[in-house]
Amino acid sequence: MAKKDVALIIHEGVQALDVAGPLDVFAEANALLPADEGYRCFVVAPHLKPIQASNGMPLGAHLSFAEAARQFHTVLVAGGPALPNAPKDETLSRWLQERAPVAVRYGSICTGAFVLGRAGMLDGKCVTTHWQIAARLAAEFPKARVEHDRIYLRDGALVTSAGVTAGIDLALELVSEDHGASIALACAKQLVVVAQRQGGQSQFSPLLHAHCNPATPIGKVQAYVLEHVSEKFPVEKLAKIAGTSPRTIARLFVNELALTPHDYIEGVRLDQARNLLEATDLALKAVAFDCGFAGPEQMRTAFQRRIGISPQRYRESFRQGNARRQA
Repeated sequence: MAKKDVALIIHEGVQALDVAGPLDVFAEANALLPADEGYRCFVVAPHLKPIQASNGMPLGAHLSFAEAARQFHTVLVAGGPALPNAPKDETLSRWLQERAPVAVRYGSICTGAFVLGRAGMLDGKCVTTHWQIAARLAAEFPKARVEHDRIYLRDGALVTSAGVTAGIDLALELVSEDHGASIALACAKQLVVVAQRQGGQSQFSPLLHAHCNPATPIGKVQAYVLEHVSEKFPVEKLAKIAGTSPRTIARLFVNELALTPHDYIEGVRLDQARNLLEATDLALKAVAFDCGFAGPEQMRTAFQRRIGISPQRYRESFRQGNARRQA
């Protein structure tokens, strides 16, 4: 079995972990595989001069775009905090348009998805990116199907991942595809990471949208719900708090938060429950009632649907002081 050539694309302002994380996974795989298998990794950039990462670290490339005009098994674009607002890089787009179609697989880490989109490579595809910028990706590339709560995602030859450390999850999945789950697990153990994280991005991010102006109808509802989360909230009650009609408050939620009132209330309750599960030893039944759920079973159902794991599993993984807590 021949080694697989991997091209990892960097650019000014790249996120250093988007580069180092996947490279370390492939390096660990190489240490476990026969010498004629594994990966040959190449950092590829517009030029060979040092490129400054978003944290100020200078990074160097093995190959320039001109030198990398050949076939790679895997092509990945690293993300960077400034990419969503950056203009299209014509040189990078042309290189991707030439190299990605002849690769076995290609994709992005975190906000690298914006680079793929601007190269016309996301249309009709299911993709993911950092939870905080997923709505922006969907708005800029409406022909893509953006899934907000995935750690990584594959659609044919295209692979995309969520933010920053999710690039490690993606690389472990690629190693598993190539060499089996046992090799990927061994890599994960060496790197002291979870081999396959349970659930989606929402377990690492706030479930709630930014608060609206407290003087607005939606802002009044948000403030009240956050202070009285254990109460019941039929839409008529929300309308009364907002000083408007039930029909109007439902429309305002959808227009301003892209959520139904029910989804917003459930999100608040889940956030409150997560905080209690992380910070206290309260029984699950007490957590459920304190957060406004009808009982622990309703809370468990909401956790499974929205976060992908049970409340008990969430507590075990994220309990404050737990040595296994994920960052």
